[in-house]
Amino acid sequence: MRITSTNIGERKKVMYRGKPVFTGIFKSPQKQPIFLGKEDVEKDAVIDRKYHGGIDKACYCYSKEAYAFWQPLFPELHFEYGMFGENLTMEGLKEEAIHLGDVWTIGEAKVQVTQPRQPCFKLGIRFNNQGVLNQFIKAPYPGVYLKVLKEGLVKVGDKVSIEETSEKNPGLLDVYQLLYSLEPKRELIRDILSYGDLPESLRETFAQKLKKLV
Repeated sequence: MRITSTNIGERKKVMYRGKPVFTGIFKSPQKQPIFLGKEDVEKDAVIDRKYHGGIDKACYCYSKEAYAFWQPLFPELHFEYGMFGENLTMEGLKEEAIHLGDVWTIGEAKVQVTQPRQPCFKLGIRFNNQGVLNQFIKAPYPGVYLKVLKEGLVKVGDKVSIEETSEKNPGLLDVYQLLYSLEPKRELIRDILSYGDLPESLRETFAQKLKKLV
């Protein structure tokens, strides 16, 4: 894997259902390296910290190759890296090969995979079409949230080195698909809940799913 683009967004006001909404999802490529901090990317706008930023969502990565899937679906839009609100556009990112807890080195930073992205209405704002949310949920390209274990600068061209990985940990794509499954399997939920480093928000979500199956 390799970094294709580093992206930053400013605080922006848009109208949503007749009301002003602030968002940082409108990100654009940067010429300079970006700094991955413990709770966010330096100089990147994080508006609602209940759902964005923080220890378990300090940095968001998205696949360069996934852009080829989305562009034909929205030919009226001008696509540039950062379109999905990602801080790092990454060549060779394959969600099906990633596990929660994987540890990577990117540039000066050391990071750990925490969870897939769950899209919200602000992605719909970015695409000017709330229908993209359902399409995003069904597509196998959720992207990756990272915890920053060691802060540092990341630049275009940096190689992503896999330092630790374990197939015993929940698969990123398995977790994502189970989040939206209409017929979730009890044993799969229990496997995910047994993972000790599962972010608390995901733990609560899957615990509720399991409770409904009992």
